[in-house]
Amino acid sequence: MTDNAPQSVTLGQNFHIERDSDPVADRRTVEHLAEDVAAEFGPRNERIFSLAARDADGGWVGGVKGVIHWRWLYIAQIFIEPSHRGHGLGSALLGEAELLAKDNDCVGLYLDTFSPRALDFYRANGFVVAGRIDNFPPGAARTFLYKPLTPASA
Repeated sequence: MTDNAPQSVTLGQNFHIERDSDPVADRRTVEHLAEDVAAEFGPRNERIFSLAARDADGGWVGGVKGVIHWRWLYIAQIFIEPSHRGHGLGSALLGEAELLAKDNDCVGLYLDTFSPRALDFYRANGFVVAGRIDNFPPGAARTFLYKPLTPASA
């Protein structure tokens, strides 16, 4: 971002747009958007979750972090220590996330990745590509995937 961009834009005499880092204004934007979205689509009923994978000694070797909302489980982050990759731990973590989704009557899971290797891994675990943004991050692509579920009660 450059500092020579305008800090404020006036549009007529009724209002103007300014770059703002005021936490109160940020919170208002989030709160008002949440109210509008809930009025149209129902409440998010958001619940944060995390799963931890541990070795025989109890040491952390990987995990999944995300959120459940609108009956979908979003995997925001998944990581496995490099020395523990390739032994089924990633598939086991995804399997546990899927069980958590089913326990919460979700209709599916979704996630995104930058890694072509991870993309193949997710596809092998039943995820389907929903979209892609090229050159995000620069020189790569961000791919969005989902896995539909048959919930206990549709």
